[in-house]
Parts: sequence; C-alpha cells; structure tokens
Amino acid sequence: MNFVQLNLIFVPAAAAVLLLALLLARPRSGDTRKVLICVAASLVVLVALTAVFDNVMIASGLFDYAGDTLNGTHVGLAPIEDFAYPIAAALLLPGLWLLFTRGRKA
Repeated sequence: MNFVQLNLIFVPAAAAVLLLALLLARPRSGDTRKVLICVAASLVVLVALTAVFDNVMIASGLFDYAGDTLNGTHVGLAPIEDFAYPIAAALLLPGLWLLFTRGRKA
C-alpha cells in the first residue's frame, strides 16, 4: 500500500466524521458557518506550516521517503502526500470535538 492509497482512506473518513458531527450537532446556521470558517482557517495554517517545516526537515536530512511509495509530485522537497495528514487532522479533530461535546450546555 502506498501513501496515496492510505490518504484515500483517511481523508474521506475524517471528512465523514466532520460531516456527521455537523449533522448530529445541528448547530444553528450561523454556528455551522463559524465552524466551517474555523476549519478552513486551520486547514490553511496547517498546510502552510507543513510546507515550511517538511521542507526544512527533509533538507536537513532528518528523514527521506522511498521513491516507490510516492506519486512524484512535490512542493519543494515535500511530497504532496504529506499534506493529507494536516488536512485529515483539521477535519477530524473539530468533528470529534463536536461529537463528544454534543448535548452539553455552554
């Protein structure tokens, strides 16, 4: 199994958790919009940080990837597959937060 195949499993699963949480929590429309704006802002920040720090770590020789597990697309030195992890985290964690705090009073 390569990284793309793993990403095709985990990113949609994380998106499904967020969607399920939004549907079950049934926040007011303004609250849903706020959640989605926060998720989008988190996505931008995490992807930017991943681009910077993955390139720094790879350039410094902290780690390397076997070429046969990657599809060949890179952002600088960072393989594009590395960006799926922060994307999945930015989708999954707010979804879990909404699910686990559902029904609690503010």
